[in-house]
Amino acid sequence: MAYSLTSVDLKSLKNKMKETDFKVLKEIISKSNVKASRMFSVVTKTWNPVTGCLHYCKYCWARRLALTKLKNTKKYRNGFSPQIHENEFRKRFNGDFVFVCDMGDLFGDWVPREWILKVIEHIKKFPDTDFLFLTKNPKRYHEFIDYFPENAILGATIETNRDDLYRKHDISKAPLPSERYKAMKTLDWPKKFVSIEPILEFDLEMFSKWIREIRPIMVYVGYDNYNNGLPEPCLEKTLRLIKELSEITTVKTKTIRKAWDEENTQIGIKRKI
Repeated sequence: MAYSLTSVDLKSLKNKMKETDFKVLKEIISKSNVKASRMFSVVTKTWNPVTGCLHYCKYCWARRLALTKLKNTKKYRNGFSPQIHENEFRKRFNGDFVFVCDMGDLFGDWVPREWILKVIEHIKKFPDTDFLFLTKNPKRYHEFIDYFPENAILGATIETNRDDLYRKHDISKAPLPSERYKAMKTLDWPKKFVSIEPILEFDLEMFSKWIREIRPIMVYVGYDNYNNGLPEPCLEKTLRLIKELSEITTVKTKTIRKAWDEENTQIGIKRKI
């Protein structure tokens, strides 16, 4: 399931958005039809100059991969502990759409400032390439806002608006969803991105309001792919969220399905969320 924008859609969006936001949106859309088997369909390459993470998200596929299939490789011989890889700074890019650090969180509080600056200085060498960053600690974007080049897209994962749910199910040691929302809302940057994946149970009106206030140029929505038994919203509710967000920004979908316990709900077993 995916959404694409026609010329009529673009005209409608242009009427709703500031001219600067619209130009950025159109630029990103122009690259979103590439064939790619990455985490996000707009991505053509991934680049991991820094790996590892200390958020310990219970659904983390990257940690699982590092500790299993990749455990004997040079890059992950120390497991998923944060580290910088100097050889990665030899990489060159030419007009790609690059996801930076999909095997870690570059903006985690544990990451030294000099590591982040080194990554930013490297991407400045390739102004024709778009670089997508994604973090669960977007408050650190504010620390580097004067260093980012204009080809940087600053993204945050926000799976729900419900901090209580996050705590109850011990989803992650990352900053709570409300903290990420506040950091992204106040971030003065034209190219913002939100990943609602894996989507968790949410309050439709409030969650939609959060995304509107963040003003992202693009949102990805998807369910968990790894059978983690997360507290998921029913499919109907997710589709309503997608519809609402599609009225204000570009929405791309990944795995869209019924919640893992939705069949039980339909036969009368009460969901405990």
